[in-house]
Amino acid sequence: MKIGIQTWGSNGDIRPMLALADGLQKAGHTVTLVVSSIDNQCYQPIAEQMGIAYQQVPEQIDFAMQDFAQRSFRMHPLQWLRALLDEAFFPYEQAVYQAAQQLVADNDLVLGHHFLYPLKLAALQQQKPFFSITLCHAAIPNPSVPPLSFPDLGFTLNKLSWKLLDTVFNWVLKKPLSRLWLKVGETPPNNTLTELLTSQQLNLVAVDPLFCRSFEQWQAHNQVCGFLNLTEDTQQWLLPAQLLDFLDNGLAPVYMTFGSLQQAVPDWSMDLFLEAVNLAGCRAIIQTSSERYPADSQFEHIYFIGKHPHQAVFEQCAAVVHHGGAGTSHAATRAGCPSVVVPFMDEQLFWAQQLQALGLAGPPLPAKKVTAITLAKGIKTVLNSQSIQNNAKQAGLLMQNNNGVMRAIQLIEALFQSTA
Repeated sequence: MKIGIQTWGSNGDIRPMLALADGLQKAGHTVTLVVSSIDNQCYQPIAEQMGIAYQQVPEQIDFAMQDFAQRSFRMHPLQWLRALLDEAFFPYEQAVYQAAQQLVADNDLVLGHHFLYPLKLAALQQQKPFFSITLCHAAIPNPSVPPLSFPDLGFTLNKLSWKLLDTVFNWVLKKPLSRLWLKVGETPPNNTLTELLTSQQLNLVAVDPLFCRSFEQWQAHNQVCGFLNLTEDTQQWLLPAQLLDFLDNGLAPVYMTFGSLQQAVPDWSMDLFLEAVNLAGCRAIIQTSSERYPADSQFEHIYFIGKHPHQAVFEQCAAVVHHGGAGTSHAATRAGCPSVVVPFMDEQLFWAQQLQALGLAGPPLPAKKVTAITLAKGIKTVLNSQSIQNNAKQAGLLMQNNNGVMRAIQLIEALFQSTA
């Protein structure tokens, strides 16, 4: 099969697609990957390493992620999403749509990030199958659980809460998301959240089953495949000699990062980490975001590290302090590490609550309120809790037995063959 994949977003939206593209290529398919990177990272070298045809559309997105993160830090989630789209998606919608049209024309099947309605539209127009890929299941209606921040009112009333959420999404986003459909003479789907943004043929939920409570209540087109774990760059990356020396000369450290969000508050995050480490009395590896602390340098019981594949380092750590991104939450759990989560936005709060419910983390420490004292207390809680440590080890073993890429390929091939 010739398969086109299109994605938009930051590193966390692109790495899973690279993992799936690599798996499909190894399974004998020909894959083209089209990327719209809002932080302007180029993934062509790793795509070439995998033998995947790669396009970056547009080549440059005029979006200052650090400035946006600082401005939007205290926005309501839907207000934040609308601001992000206004600045980093809508100005490039036509270019993304044109790339989608070509991708559909050149391939038998297209797969898209769950937000890429231009790809869904292009596939509809050319009558080609379109399957979506969802990286967080927080917005998939499930009457067994309420939407995030809604009270749990039981199975029947939770259904009404989900309908209310769909209504709110329609009110805030349907008009701008429908403009492209109307412009080309197509009728947009009725509901933004549950229809416009995902495939009704197959929506692959790239989340480990460990996190998917009562997923049997989802509509049938939502299928859990598991975490799409990118291993290629991990295999090419070796732990620096200085880091190996640091690891060999003391207890397992706590790893600390806020991912791409750290760019928004580099000095605040580094000061927070450093003070919390000293208060907790632990060793630490801190992903540096400040020129004051260069990568591969060390100060007493702290090692500063630059950008790198997380998995290999997490496996050497006692716990991971992070922002609650889907990728980092999976990577920490897969490594058998407890988490201390400092969420900046609602989706990250969702992951923090998932980890807490599974006994893999203490209570979330929202970034708006966290202090070095509360962070140090959170670190000591997970380091001193035998039950959290044991839960993390067991969860890691379970995750290592799940191959999200393989399962995704099985689901894709089976549905394509059944509808061909």
